[in-house]
This record gives sequence, C-alpha cells and structure tokens, in this order.
Amino acid sequence: VGVVMRWFSVQLGYGDEADFWQAVGILHDLDFEQWPQQHCLKEQELLQQKDVDERLIHAVVSHGYKLTVDIAPQHEMEKVLFATDELTGLIGAVALMRPTGLSDMEVKSVMKKFKDKKFAAKCSREVIDKGCAMLGMPIEDVMAIVIKGMQAYADELGIGSRE
Repeated sequence: VGVVMRWFSVQLGYGDEADFWQAVGILHDLDFEQWPQQHCLKEQELLQQKDVDERLIHAVVSHGYKLTVDIAPQHEMEKVLFATDELTGLIGAVALMRPTGLSDMEVKSVMKKFKDKKFAAKCSREVIDKGCAMLGMPIEDVMAIVIKGMQAYADELGIGSRE
C-alpha cells in the first residue's frame, strides 16, 4: 500500500508529498494484527501517545470509515488510501496466480477476478467501490493506476515476473 500511495501522489499532482503519502500507506494497518477488533481506534491511541502529526493520524484512521470508526476520509490522499487498501490485496492475489506476476497485467484481468466474489474473498469489493466513488473515479481507472504503481515496485514487492 505504501508504494501505491507514493505512486498515486505523483499521478494526482502531490509529488512533493510522496514521502508522506507513502508513510501513511505503510502505517495504516499498524494495529491490525494485535488488535483487529479495535483496528484504527487503537492505532489512533498509539500514534497520539507518540505525538505523531494529527494529519497522519487522521489519514490512517479514516481508512476504517464506517468499518470501525466514524472518521471520514476528507483529503484526496485519505480517499486514495480508502480505495486502494483492499484493491492492492486483490491485485496482489491476482499477480500471485499469474506466471508473469504483475509484468503484463491488465485491468480486464483484475476486473474478472473482482467480479468473482470467491477469489480473494477477504478483499472487500464494497469498500473498493465506495473508495472509487469517494475519488469520483471509475474503478477501472483506479485499478489502472494501482497496477502501474505496483508494477513500478514489483521486484521490491516480490511479485514481479516469475518466468
């Protein structure tokens, strides 16, 4: 999610904030493994205890909007996180099923798996749809940007071509 957030920041004209966007992407699930029932709530508490910038706290917490918190994504960056968090998981799962990984992945391949509710079932299609709506972008456009971002960092992510 971190590299996708960095990629999106440049695509949307926020390149000067790429490090911040990436940090938000990296930190957004800080509390999930240890406190899944308190996800985002516990993270907010932990980050406030460390005097982390409120802008970062709001960004990471808002990705749990209507799931565990009532803090809505406001900034475009927060909406990108909301839309791409689940989508990166879905695209990563698709990449793992392909001998070429991400290298030649197309939106139509991901859309086919997106429509199959049993594939990567824990990746919420509803959240992805809501996030794309928040951004005012068709899902195919968001997918295209996420795929390109993940392709740019495929080797680092360990899902490059396996040929």
